[in-house]
Formats: sequence, C-alpha cells, structure tokens
Amino acid sequence: MKRDELKKILPHREPMLLIDEAEKIDESTAHGRYTVKGDEFFLQGHFPGNPVVPGVILCEIMAQTCCVLLIAADGNHKTPYFTGLNKVKFREKVFPGDTIEITCSITKSKPPFYFAKGSGSVNGKVAVVGEFSFALMD
Repeated sequence: MKRDELKKILPHREPMLLIDEAEKIDESTAHGRYTVKGDEFFLQGHFPGNPVVPGVILCEIMAQTCCVLLIAADGNHKTPYFTGLNKVKFREKVFPGDTIEITCSITKSKPPFYFAKGSGSVNGKVAVVGEFSFALMD
C-alpha cells in the first residue's frame, strides 16, 4: 500500500507519516520502505552540514511499518501507542537520498499489548535493529 492507503489505517499524518509504502508479507510480518528526501523536519538540526536521520526516527519508521499488522489485526481501528523499546542498535548512518527497507514481525501478543522485532537496511546493510511493544487503545 502507498501513502494514501496507509492514511486510511494509520493515525499518522505529515510530517510524522514516515513510511512511503508498506505491505503485509503474512499475518505476522510486514515490509516497509521510506526514502529520505533531505528536506524533512528532523534533518534541519541533525546535523547542519551533515544531515543524518536520528535514531528515534528510524525506530518510528520501524514502528509504523509494524502498525500495518496491528491495525489489520485489530479491526476496531484503535490507536497504536509505543510502550517500549528494547535492544535497539544503530549500525549504519542513514542519509538523504537513502531508501530504508524495513522488515518487522509480531513476536507475541496479549491484547491490547503486542510485541515485535524489526530491522532496517540501506543498500543491503543493516542500519537499525530492535524490539518494541505497543498497546492498542481507544
């Protein structure tokens, strides 16, 4: 699904909608993609003259990709809220012009809580990995 379709299931809007497209691979796995344009708000001060996508933004990109699975599973269109981040590692910098490819999967669920893991790669090199959790709430 492209951005217009994503807006129908995700609560995020510009400038915080941080995936260009996403797809469910199966019931517990999703793939997402985002191309860093260079004019994003988070690059303005991180860092002038040497823009690098902040780690927290990379985590948000992974989370939004995973939310495609949560919203589809929920059916009630509750809002997904981050409840935790664990074992996050940043292995490569992500720059303007890069396309980050995200793969994430649900590892455990106990509604309203969902646990996931994900990774993001640029040009075949892993840039970020981590585990995260969500609560689906009204």
